[in-house]
Amino acid sequence: GGQMLAVRPTLLRLWGRRSRATLAGGVGHTLSARAGRPGFFDLTLSRPEVHNAFNTEMISSLTATFDQLSSVAGLRAVFVRGDGRSFCAGGDLKWMRAAAELSAEENEEDALRLSRMLQKLADLPCATIALVHGNAFGGGVGIISACDIAVGVRSALFSLSEVRLGLIPATISPYVLPRISPAQARRYFLTGERFDAERAKEIGLLHEIAEDDASLAQWAERLEAELTRSAPTAVAASKQLITAVQFRARDDELLHETARRLSLQRGSPEGREGIAAFLGKRTPSWTE
Repeated sequence: GGQMLAVRPTLLRLWGRRSRATLAGGVGHTLSARAGRPGFFDLTLSRPEVHNAFNTEMISSLTATFDQLSSVAGLRAVFVRGDGRSFCAGGDLKWMRAAAELSAEENEEDALRLSRMLQKLADLPCATIALVHGNAFGGGVGIISACDIAVGVRSALFSLSEVRLGLIPATISPYVLPRISPAQARRYFLTGERFDAERAKEIGLLHEIAEDDASLAQWAERLEAELTRSAPTAVAASKQLITAVQFRARDDELLHETARRLSLQRGSPEGREGIAAFLGKRTPSWTE
């Protein structure tokens, strides 16, 4: 079991180099392994001078990071946070202005890069946790919605502000709509108004509210401890299950598909180990 969870040393060295390159090169984020728990990573959005807004280079760089993370052996969880005063202010307006001058085809391809980046975040085969402080506007709400779990500081502010700039929250909508419901989207997509952490939790954007930054760090530690008890392949399969089932009719085809998914996991090495550990009154291999 222990060997299965080990992150390959070459990848760790790669991440070390990548983090340093990112810090120096300013491609908008850093990635580091969380101490003491193999397979757990911190991804920090790091353009604090523009409230971690994204531009083309940052989107491309994040996409590459998510691609590489998805193939890390023993990947367990990624915690996403923002450096400086904000989580993420969405799209960099200089990037948006430049994109508007592109040809129709190039403009669409540019927007598609953001869609693909969010998709790769949503499809990571591990738990993803947004740790939110400060402002989360536009695409920042998209990043939160593409993560599995979100905890925000009570003082955080949120807005789907695109409409106030003459834009629409199109590329983030596949993630935001199921998260906050179409009814809430009809209000917040149309008004662009700001709302607080309490409202964000009420509408489903946040799962929990932390009183302050110290409490946010404690939530990260608590969730890390909880996820250490979750079998990695079962986490990945659970995410695929949710995606496959959430918009489907409850017909015979779906019943067969869910039965097939359970039977595959039950017969898998981790499925067998989990049941054997429970019946043997011991902890399963992946918690070590």
